[in-house]
Amino acid sequence: MAEPRTEFAISVEVNGTTVERTVESRSLLIDFLRSDLALTGTKVSCELQVCGVCTVLVDGRPVSSCTYLTVDADGRSVTTVESLSSGGKLHPLQEAFVDCHALQCGFCTPGFLMMAKGLLDANPGAEREEIVEHLEGNICRCTGYRPIVEAVESVARQQRAEAK
Repeated sequence: MAEPRTEFAISVEVNGTTVERTVESRSLLIDFLRSDLALTGTKVSCELQVCGVCTVLVDGRPVSSCTYLTVDADGRSVTTVESLSSGGKLHPLQEAFVDCHALQCGFCTPGFLMMAKGLLDANPGAEREEIVEHLEGNICRCTGYRPIVEAVESVARQQRAEAK
C-alpha cells in the first residue's frame, strides 16, 4: 500500500506576488504566512476560528487563517494586512482606525482591518447594521467596539459620497 502524500507543491498569489513552495499537507495558512513568508502582521490567538485575529482574505473573502490549510490556498489569491499601506501611505481603513481611536493594544487590529476590507470591497458604502453584523466574529478586549464600527462606517460613508 502506498504511503499517503504529506507534501504538496503549491502556487499562491500573496499580496500580488506569486509564491511557489512545497508545504506539508497539514500546514496552516497562518504558519505559512508568518513562518515561511515572514508576514507577521497577521496575528495568532485562539487557533480555533473563534476570535477573528488571524483574518486574511482568500480570493477577496475573509477566512480564519488559523484553521485554513495552506494547500487549499493553491491557485488562489491571499491578501494580508501588509498589503494595505503602499508607499508609506495608509489605506483609508487604517487612517480611519487612527482617526477614530479604534485601536489600543492593536493585537486584534489586523483581523478587523481585513474583515472590514472584505466587506467594503464586496459592498462599498455598507450601512452600519451590516458593518456590525460583519464584524461580529472578531473579538477585541480593549476598545469596546464602538470606535471600530465608527471607523469602518466613516470609510463606508466616504465611499457612498464618492459614488454619487
